[in-house]
Amino acid sequence: MGNMTATAARRVLLAAPRGYCAGVDRAVIAVEKALEQYGAPIYVRHEIVHNKYVVQTLEKKGAIFVDVTAEVPEGSIVMFSAHGVAPTVHAEAAERKLATIDATCPLVTKVHKEAVRFAKEDYDILLIGHEGHEEVIGTSGEAPDHITLVDGPEDVANVSVRDESKVVWLSQTTLSVDETMETVDALKQKFPNLLSPPSDDICYATQNRQIAVKKLAEDAQLVIVVGSKNSSNSIRMVEVALDAGAPAAHLVDFADEIDEAWLEGVTTVGLTSGASVPDVLVDGVLEWLAERGYGDVETVKTADESITFSLPKELRRDLRAEAARLAGG
Repeated sequence: MGNMTATAARRVLLAAPRGYCAGVDRAVIAVEKALEQYGAPIYVRHEIVHNKYVVQTLEKKGAIFVDVTAEVPEGSIVMFSAHGVAPTVHAEAAERKLATIDATCPLVTKVHKEAVRFAKEDYDILLIGHEGHEEVIGTSGEAPDHITLVDGPEDVANVSVRDESKVVWLSQTTLSVDETMETVDALKQKFPNLLSPPSDDICYATQNRQIAVKKLAEDAQLVIVVGSKNSSNSIRMVEVALDAGAPAAHLVDFADEIDEAWLEGVTTVGLTSGASVPDVLVDGVLEWLAERGYGDVETVKTADESITFSLPKELRRDLRAEAARLAGG
């Protein structure tokens, strides 16, 4: 009887909002539309979004993901991922006579424009972000002579600028809000005249998902974040859950990656997903948990999201004809 009671008490707290943000939704639909309109192959520079399942699904439909522009045959169509690219990449595409579709998230484009504007005004730009991340590479490429990367609060001691009265900070859009503000506070101590961007660079979806995961961490003994290992915003959500007091938090791509040992002594599981994760993967985890007695699902809603972005303008043109013309065909 005691065992039955314990089973009945098991539940899942499901975060809302979770999963696809407007920028990811736009990028994935853009690849699908391009394949529909122009036929395979459509080349995509880097993963369109950082999710293994999404990339594999699009590959099956005819998308070819490449690491460098040089891998795209002349006269082809290439799409730039949601994370954005540096101006040099646009130049490489033009040299190779490629028709391009720019699926950069509009919120990343906003940061690019800020970098260009502040560089024109001769500011030193302190870009808070993770070295090697595609978004950071793209933003840095907008003003390489003016941008210094600051990879967390511990990196602040190494930062030097030309003129302490002309310093501004920008950030990667997918960071932990708390850690970013910790870095900003450390920078402000070092550079009292530090200017902030006109509006927060961390994207609304990243912030909303972190607020939701903090709420889950209040009651869950285990938080599961569905997302890929190269997804910055998904990794941050695991860290946020632990910082907010969750005894355990793990990142998984698929339900079969969950270790049953994690459930030992756990009555409440918090479940959420990164901004590049389709709901089908969360549904898979819910089924897996239900099979193990966690059938009671309660949605924990912390925000409403109604933002949508229009598709890249290039999808309204005949890009196959454009590619052939560029290639001289």
